[in-house]
Amino acid sequence: MAKKTIPCTVNGKKREYTVDIRSSLSDMLRGQEGLDSIKHGCDVGECGACTVLIDGKPFNSCIYLAVWAEGKTILTLEGLSDKKGAISDIQQAFIDEGAVQCGFCTPGFIMASVPIINSEEPTSRDDIRKQVAGNLCRCTGYEKIINAIEKTQHKRIEEKKAK
Repeated sequence: MAKKTIPCTVNGKKREYTVDIRSSLSDMLRGQEGLDSIKHGCDVGECGACTVLIDGKPFNSCIYLAVWAEGKTILTLEGLSDKKGAISDIQQAFIDEGAVQCGFCTPGFIMASVPIINSEEPTSRDDIRKQVAGNLCRCTGYEKIINAIEKTQHKRIEEKKAK
């Protein structure tokens, strides 16, 4: 087993991990950092349950090798909370809209939605659907998830205009 040390930033903290060069990013983050919001769903990049942001873009961490994360900035669901541990607006929107049932897919959907809700321009419902299409849910249907994303994005845009 060949090993490599990987320096990267996870949820705003500089870290170094020593990993088997064949390890996935999800294995590294779950196993060494204890970040259990990253779910092992399909392990082939089909369900999106393991979605994290790498340098601001969503990736399936189950098919992203840990060694590729060298020097990258990684954001997981745990990194969305504020310093006091309060959940983010998108997490609250998922609760308010009833966009969670079993919750297994929720962290991946929320992480896939972050680039959308951070956009300066409103995103159409069809475009939201396209941008989260790599995430699967077997419980909720998708309307409530799309509602939560859309409402959070609109709220953020309105708050920026008010400033």
